[in-house]
Amino acid sequence: MVAPSSAPTPALALSTLIAAALAAMAWWLAARPDDGRALAFSVVAGALFGLVLQRSRFCFYCNARDFLERRDARGLIGIVVALIVGTIGYHAVFGAFLPIARAPGLPPGAHIGPVSWVLAAGALAFGLGTALSGSCISAHLYRLGEGAVGSVFALLGAVAGFALGFASWNTLYLSTIQAAPVVWLPHFLGYGGSLLVQVGLLVSAVAWLLRHHRRQADQTGAELAGLNQVPRLGALLFGARWPSYVGGLLVAAIGVVAYFRVAPLGVTAELGSLARTAAASQGWLPDRLEGLDSFAGCATVVKDALLSRNGVFVIGLVLASFASALIAGDFRPKWPSASESLRALGGGLLMGWGAMVALGCTVGTLLSGIMAGAVSGWVFAVVGGLGLVAGWWVRRRFS
Repeated sequence: MVAPSSAPTPALALSTLIAAALAAMAWWLAARPDDGRALAFSVVAGALFGLVLQRSRFCFYCNARDFLERRDARGLIGIVVALIVGTIGYHAVFGAFLPIARAPGLPPGAHIGPVSWVLAAGALAFGLGTALSGSCISAHLYRLGEGAVGSVFALLGAVAGFALGFASWNTLYLSTIQAAPVVWLPHFLGYGGSLLVQVGLLVSAVAWLLRHHRRQADQTGAELAGLNQVPRLGALLFGARWPSYVGGLLVAAIGVVAYFRVAPLGVTAELGSLARTAAASQGWLPDRLEGLDSFAGCATVVKDALLSRNGVFVIGLVLASFASALIAGDFRPKWPSASESLRALGGGLLMGWGAMVALGCTVGTLLSGIMAGAVSGWVFAVVGGLGLVAGWWVRRRFS
């Protein structure tokens, strides 16, 4: 790979060193017994995911804000493209794991959660927190690589929010979640029907977004028409941000391969595990979290090992986004004001609690859930979207 002439040599050298370190880490992990190959795959997948997020600006809040404020639908269309391609890929893979979609069987590890008012409350809180803090959790992780110091406060708030979620879990589980239905569309429609319904809804969403899209000053006619313009490799990798459809296609590809090889995409399991371990060590949690470990979402555990699949995935994500930002000239450290720090901390707190009780975030519950045909993913998308819009309105009204 050749960086553009405008890329500073020290930045290119440091980025190359980071890439070499990630490759060495994957090689070292692959040689470990037991889970080594899965850990190696996870760090590589995390690095690719971080690269795609950073280069395509794959941020749920930023893209929604662009549409709300400027009627720029490109980012949201990229997210929907990821859902369409991922849904097709997931349904193709399901046949290998579960040839007949018959209740109560579920594909192993898929993010298919219980549907209840608790899920809706978690999604609403997460959407509000996303808007208040300025990004969802996955975007805060890649923005760390761009030097956004405020993201540190949002992630610290998310860890505290997870602890609050664990403290409230037993009450919510015993009163509601344990009796809530786990609704998987292929149980009712078969794989073909589920695929048809979901892709139809998503294509309709793209059509609606295109109808309300307002052409931007930096948008070419070829981009508006679709895939008519293929950028040169150098410009695609290190020049302007990647087109939203490129980010969506790559996110979907990573998601499908990750599910087939290790586990569905998700970024909150490690944060939740850190919060659970810290809270348990201080005696702040009940002795038993009823039913929590039986769900297949972004699972949390009390950590007894330094390395975990989701942990190395997040490490790869942050380091690769850092390397990408350096080469592209996007690394611009920014120190938040006191009010911005408090807002990020409060937004993170809401996101952490919401992600804990909803068993995932915009990547785990929404993205991986909808791809898997889970009604829980659709509920999270709709209610979380409403929370995001409400939080955006609050920021504009009172900032």
